[in-house]
Amino acid sequence: MQQDFFTQNLNDNLKSSGPLASRMRPETLEDFYGQEHIVDKNKLLYRMIKADRVTSIILYGPPGTGKTTLARIIANSTKSNFVQLNAVTSGVKDIRSVVEKAKEDLGMYGIKTILFIDEIHRFNKSQQDALLPSVEEGSIVLVGATTENPYFEVNAPLVSRSRIFKLNRLENEAVKMILKRALADETKGLGGYKAVIDEKALDHFSQVSNGDARNALNALELAVLTTEESNDGIVHIDLETAQECIQKRAIQYDKDGDNHYDNASAFIKSIRGSDPDAALYWMAKMLWAGEDPKFIARRIIISASEDIGNADPNALNIAVSAFRALEIIGMPEARINLSQAVTYLAGAPKSNASYMAINRALSDIQNKRTGDVPNHLKDSHYKGAKDLGHGKGYNYPHEYENHYIEQNYMPIGMEDVRYYYPTDLGYEKKIKEYLEQTKLK
Repeated sequence: MQQDFFTQNLNDNLKSSGPLASRMRPETLEDFYGQEHIVDKNKLLYRMIKADRVTSIILYGPPGTGKTTLARIIANSTKSNFVQLNAVTSGVKDIRSVVEKAKEDLGMYGIKTILFIDEIHRFNKSQQDALLPSVEEGSIVLVGATTENPYFEVNAPLVSRSRIFKLNRLENEAVKMILKRALADETKGLGGYKAVIDEKALDHFSQVSNGDARNALNALELAVLTTEESNDGIVHIDLETAQECIQKRAIQYDKDGDNHYDNASAFIKSIRGSDPDAALYWMAKMLWAGEDPKFIARRIIISASEDIGNADPNALNIAVSAFRALEIIGMPEARINLSQAVTYLAGAPKSNASYMAINRALSDIQNKRTGDVPNHLKDSHYKGAKDLGHGKGYNYPHEYENHYIEQNYMPIGMEDVRYYYPTDLGYEKKIKEYLEQTKLK
């Protein structure tokens, strides 16, 4: 439902009883840590906010990196009306209500409206379309926040009328600064608890939070609130406490979004680049994040032919066997089979000759006139075929020395066309030598 982004009651409640991550949200750019690539003083977003000249923007990045915080800073800095909608709970009716009020305020009072939509990727097409005319004519300024790649999840017309600012996972040092500030702040933070944190515990929070400030602050709050004071009246947070309060790393990975495709791309490119360690890392990340292991196994099978091919024909056998092993024994044990296949493929000689060959052949089929089958290659087994000359002149290779006889197998008029260029790598070198010896290629 539509709501004012800031109301005094909400602020008071958050400051007094809300989660630490909410209480510690920066209200000015000067208190904002990280994302220097977009909020340094010489950067466009910084200048837009400071000058109160924000145009339609989409803030895109993983959870806990500051998207909503930047929206709140814009709200604190602007003289425009600032309205928030949440894409999960709002519909077309809410959008139209905001738009009508925005047009009224602009027409009667000359006041612009900035509309902040959290999780904008959750709006369906009709909801996004309802926004477009108002964004296009300038009656509202859109500020969208999303964890999904807007080029995939937001309508192209909205994207084309907005500036995209990508937020990255926070660096460890930025997370540490945020945690230290929370420990020292006696008004909104944990300063009243007189908590002291070991450097190793601080390092652990910053590393395992995976660049998510909210995750790190939640863990810190849990650690402080559940740790008893020592005899000196101080709450000591050590590494063991930190490990208990932030256990499994929350990997940013959406199986339907760009994280899925980016990690899969890095995985395959690492196999192609003969780097087994990198390939294992990306596979481990996908498995840890809950990726379907059959998706990974299918990618391995594709790579076996696309990137290795006949340089090591056994790669395809290994890849298919790994997929079969996954079906038979399942996870987590099948991770071992997948690892064997990945390390074998990454360590195998590489050739994309087969892959390039079928692409060349398909290109000819698509773009050129298809050739006719020569008579000597046509089927001669059915009644009347020989009367048509089918099969006439065909030489059966097994009747000749080395089971080879030179004759044309290409369509008429394409006798000299070549698609497959075997390399000198691995087993494919033997294939190349055989074809050269037969003078077929």
